[in-house]
Amino acid sequence: MEDLKILVVDDESRMRKLVKDFLVKDGYIVIEAEDGQQALDIFYKDKDISLIILDVMMPKKDGWEVCREIRENSKMPIIMLTAKAEERDELLGFELGVDEYISKPFSPKILAARVSAILRRTNQSASNHLMEIDGIVINKIAHSVLVDGKEIDLSFKEFELLSFFFENKGIALSREKILNSVWNYDYFGDARTIDTHVKKLRGKLGKKGDLIKTIWGVGYKFDA
Repeated sequence: MEDLKILVVDDESRMRKLVKDFLVKDGYIVIEAEDGQQALDIFYKDKDISLIILDVMMPKKDGWEVCREIRENSKMPIIMLTAKAEERDELLGFELGVDEYISKPFSPKILAARVSAILRRTNQSASNHLMEIDGIVINKIAHSVLVDGKEIDLSFKEFELLSFFFENKGIALSREKILNSVWNYDYFGDARTIDTHVKKLRGKLGKKGDLIKTIWGVGYKFDA
């Protein structure tokens, strides 16, 4: 797990230092943010973050707001830290997609162990986060895509769609299958969502967009 980068967000400098010291001992790179807005600024700027440890009660933007916005753009693991121990707060955290919920005060050793477990569970290790096909490189941790060495800007769903094509290379995929796997809801007969995203993705991939083949009457196939 060495060299993975973790963002620690808490308005208390003492708490940030406590968490940082334990994580650094385990070989992680730790960056800090003292409020919710600064955390979001770092999240959008730094594409190498592997996990976020996020306090709830903070100035400018609280942890719930930060978590909600990150979840609209990324599946990056999030551990919430809070002084509250009420059940409804914990349920809200899991509804927003929090991976772990830890109430203060807590054992830094336990926190470090949970960080390690989450990173193992989400396969975010330095050895398996890259996928490459025909000059297109997907970095799952950085959530970035290179085409012939040049980074292209994809939306969250475009990135997920391209990743799904990579993982199913050479397989004819129906629109129903793509919707259920990438959008996670049932297909009700409107193919425009898929078609629109494929069209945009092809455009951003340039000549490589031709690798996404239309299978008439079925859907699409990524054929390198």
